[in-house]
Amino acid sequence: MQWMGIQDLGTFVAAVIVFLAIPGPGTFSLLTATGKGGPRAGYATLAGLALGDQILMWLAVIGVAALLKANLVLFGLVKYAGAAYLIWIGVQLLWQRGEGTGPVRMETGRYFRQGILVTLLNPKAIIFYMAFFPLFIDPAHHQGLATFATMAALIAVITLLYCSLLILTGHAMSQRVRQQPRLRRWLQSLAGVFLVGFGVRLGTG
Repeated sequence: MQWMGIQDLGTFVAAVIVFLAIPGPGTFSLLTATGKGGPRAGYATLAGLALGDQILMWLAVIGVAALLKANLVLFGLVKYAGAAYLIWIGVQLLWQRGEGTGPVRMETGRYFRQGILVTLLNPKAIIFYMAFFPLFIDPAHHQGLATFATMAALIAVITLLYCSLLILTGHAMSQRVRQQPRLRRWLQSLAGVFLVGFGVRLGTG
């Protein structure tokens, strides 16, 4: 399904959900803040995380837009590189034992600021978005800024819905994931399988 220049919209939405479900600094900062300060602290952190994501997404859009305009062949190469990157992330998750994703320290009263920093100080995030966007842009039907804005808005809405679920169940879920390494490992493995599958599908589609 193609919509607003977004190729395979269903896969795009599913991929965003999988990425959000991967246990990482953003997830644990959200759960930690909710556990300490309740839903209000959770949403303050979410606002910071979302703003950081939007900043990185639009930085990625600048690069993707320039590449798309300059050379469709090079754009295609970036698309294949992005597919390979998704597969690499998936394989990494399948091999990890889960020790590296621990709780994030959150200070009371600074949830919004810390949420932004958790996203912006992740050196892999901008690379991820640069790889992710080309995978779902249809060069023949893209509508420039409107296509990128639609993708960014969809990511923001999906993030709000998913993270709201985390906030509402945050404290109990946080304790369970921290105390049960097998659950964390299972979530990582499931996300890894999906990412490898997405990478193969998008790279050969």
